[in-house]
Amino acid sequence: MVNHQMKVIQALASSLTEGGRGVSGTAFPKQPEKSLKLYEFEGSPFCRRVREVLTLLNLDYEVYPCPKGGQKYRKIVKEKGGKNRFPFFIDENTGVQMYESQDIIHYLFKHYGRTGTTPKKFAHYPKIPVVALAGTIINGARGVWINRKIKDRAAPEQLLELWGFEASPFTRVVRAVLTELELPYVYHNVAKERWQDMGPAVLRLKPGKYQPLAGGKREKTVEIMGRDIQVPYLIDPNTGVKMFESAQIVKYLNQQYGH
Repeated sequence: MVNHQMKVIQALASSLTEGGRGVSGTAFPKQPEKSLKLYEFEGSPFCRRVREVLTLLNLDYEVYPCPKGGQKYRKIVKEKGGKNRFPFFIDENTGVQMYESQDIIHYLFKHYGRTGTTPKKFAHYPKIPVVALAGTIINGARGVWINRKIKDRAAPEQLLELWGFEASPFTRVVRAVLTELELPYVYHNVAKERWQDMGPAVLRLKPGKYQPLAGGKREKTVEIMGRDIQVPYLIDPNTGVKMFESAQIVKYLNQQYGH
């Protein structure tokens, strides 16, 4: 447990390096009919840029983890795009397949943003992602390399489902394990929609019973969870497991898929 708490602290420090990106998002996303697909790995600073924008736009998407040394999805990226470079993004609604984090970000704002244009703070990233790279190092480079124990294990029949948002340190720890185990999953973004959402579930800035924004994405998420929103939340349709608490989720994933 102490080791897990240290990982959460490192993940929190990693989130702080980005100055609040990956926390807030629109309550009313333009979710496409067909699921967006992202081939990436948690520890990549370039992938992180894209995940932050997906949180801002509050879009759900499928994640196909491609850690270094991975055997499953790296070869698919090479087959589809011709090279092993990440992130690799697919939108089956438009037929688009693309590399390059900045190009993906422009595309996401154009098709799923409110105005169709990329905000200035997201339009010109430095070529060398110093800040995001520092975040990866602070986080112990978790979510970079494959867990060698599972190199030849087949992927589960159905995609797992994870609720969270990019900057959540508890969710970051779980995403790193999912990456290292090469477990594909649907990522349900539940970005903070307004100031009343800010703070952890047990200590939000607004005291009293939590009330999500009416008609917003978080209100629908409360119905799914059957309680106040808390992330990460995992559903594994392969086993019927539904669970909160990052430490318990990590333990479950390693026991179920880490051999």
